[in-house]
Amino acid sequence: LKAAYGDKVLEAKLEGVPDPFVKVAPAAVYDIAAFLRNDPALEFDFLMCLSGTDNGKNMLGVVYHLYSMTQRHKITVKTEVPRDAATVPTVSAIWPTANWHEREAYDMFGIVFEGHPDLRRILMWDGFKDYPMRKDYVEPDDYEYEPTPHDDVLEKAKAHLPKQEVKA
Repeated sequence: LKAAYGDKVLEAKLEGVPDPFVKVAPAAVYDIAAFLRNDPALEFDFLMCLSGTDNGKNMLGVVYHLYSMTQRHKITVKTEVPRDAATVPTVSAIWPTANWHEREAYDMFGIVFEGHPDLRRILMWDGFKDYPMRKDYVEPDDYEYEPTPHDDVLEKAKAHLPKQEVKA
């Protein structure tokens, strides 16, 4: 991997650890993922999990857990991006299951997956204004309020919020 991608491979721990990993430059994620899947000696054909992370130091991360069904080995690929420019190329064309995983990382952390075919919220409602898994997230005063056109929920919300904040 280092021979093929040079300085785009930022760190690697492959031996003496229970979960071997490589840390790669964000711009190289797609190319390195395609290489890991297509190289006959590696054949990482299964994306087990894709997770967003927040290290609390103005950096967000994406962690890809890969497995090869034919070679029976695994690797973890990590990348980090600045919180204010959280963009990583999508890998949904390489592993279709990444589609929903990337949507969840977007919804919870605000990481934008460039080129994603349908990047929109998957867990929170469309009008939700923040990213609840970020370490700087401020919890709302009332978890029961969710914007909705249903009158009964609106009436319930009015009991919890000042009148000027509740809009029909």
